[in-house]
Amino acid sequence: MARLLYMNIMSVDGYIADRSGSFSWAAPDDDVHAAVNDLLRPVGTYLYGRRLYEVMRAWEDPAIEAGRSAVVRDFAEIWRATDKIVYSSTLPSVDTARTGIARSFEPDVVRDFKERTTADLAVGGPGLAASAFRAGLVDEVTLFVAPAVVGGGTAALPDARLDLELTGEERIGRFVRLTYRVH
Repeated sequence: MARLLYMNIMSVDGYIADRSGSFSWAAPDDDVHAAVNDLLRPVGTYLYGRRLYEVMRAWEDPAIEAGRSAVVRDFAEIWRATDKIVYSSTLPSVDTARTGIARSFEPDVVRDFKERTTADLAVGGPGLAASAFRAGLVDEVTLFVAPAVVGGGTAALPDARLDLELTGEERIGRFVRLTYRVH
């Protein structure tokens, strides 16, 4: 059975983007990017909300790798090799390889998919992740905490009760990685 993973870079005060929608303060260095790559390498399918998909689809274009580090090029290869499901009721179509579209998030469908596959899944996009958390589908949370306080914006975690068990902590450059099992 696969696990459903949630991973994000967040500010110390718990946001993935500030009030203006910027996340430039969260730009990972190569060490953090390498840690993200290692977490995503075994993932077989990304579950994305529309807005996150629209940001991430830039990785489809090989030109994004020009002049970038080996770690960033590795991320691009991982991203292109992974299946993606985009949850959107408004996006007319998807234009990246290995990508399907679902019009609504159905917890029972995702639960069945987790049971039928062995490769882990990763959920991204705060709204979609909140739905997965509320449905009890998320198994593990990894947060890379950036040394910034942004004072508001898009929350990294849903407004819901979560019982977490700390299973790992590590300083990576200027970030701290925290890993939790969801109970």
